[in-house]
Amino acid sequence: MDGETLYSIGDLARRTGLTVKAIRFYSDRGIVPPTDRSPTGYRRYGIDAVARLDLVRTLRELGLDLATIRKVVDREVPLPEVAAAHADALAVQIRMLRLRRAVLTAVARRGSTPEEMDLMHRLAKLSETERRRLIGEFLDTVFGGVDADPAFVGIMRSMTPELPDNPEAEQVEAWVELAELSQDPDFRASLRRMAEQFAAERAESDSRGVRRDAAAVVRDQVGPALAAGVDPASPQAGPVVAAATAQYAHVWGRPDDVDLRHRLLIQLQTANDPRRERYLQLLSVINGWPAPESLAPALDWFIEALRVRTPQA
Repeated sequence: MDGETLYSIGDLARRTGLTVKAIRFYSDRGIVPPTDRSPTGYRRYGIDAVARLDLVRTLRELGLDLATIRKVVDREVPLPEVAAAHADALAVQIRMLRLRRAVLTAVARRGSTPEEMDLMHRLAKLSETERRRLIGEFLDTVFGGVDADPAFVGIMRSMTPELPDNPEAEQVEAWVELAELSQDPDFRASLRRMAEQFAAERAESDSRGVRRDAAAVVRDQVGPALAAGVDPASPQAGPVVAAATAQYAHVWGRPDDVDLRHRLLIQLQTANDPRRERYLQLLSVINGWPAPESLAPALDWFIEALRVRTPQA
């Protein structure tokens, strides 16, 4: 067949794989107009109609509306310009679909109430500015007034979620859970106590030129005993507790007595809040960081070992 051959709608349907009804629809809307008509009034199309129909089908599958498709095939607008605009629109749609999927997945997993679902949906839809404002208010509640120490600048930065422009579904879901957690008054109060304890500890240890927080001391001392399966209530745990409390006493410049051990217990129990660890886990998902080391096993072990060796106040 050469370029002067004219085709019927049936011919085009066989060549393009489209239905006769679809071709007639595009023809009626002027997207693929007939080149001529037969003596009996049937439409006839040139070879260029095949290429136009192939382009129309592709653009329709990509989601373009008919008005835009007509402008493209008639060369009224450049295809790259249309493709770029449509890609941007699709990116917005994909983001919204990810948000919806994350909320629905969380609702299904948690068995949430309608009120909880509404809250999750609103948190998922927050703009970047709104997310920063929400987290900024949370961190100010936790660290405000004790953040003069430069160390707190790094801590606050390390606790700030940065949701990507095109987040994965698990990042959106993690953001929703983290945002909910950040609004929990009891969690805020727990972190505030931890921040105040940390600030006081740093202030006292600075005068001695030593900066080790209690959790770090415990982690280092307990690791081998935990790996060896030592029972925290067994006699073998005694030297581990003694080494850790002695190091902690040195940091504070105080005697290793009952008062110091009670103080250490309070600090470790505050630091061992599972919500804090969950916050850090969610943060690593959102920010694409490696999963954080869990201190819970070491803290659980040492808290039990210290409690059985410390008289009640």
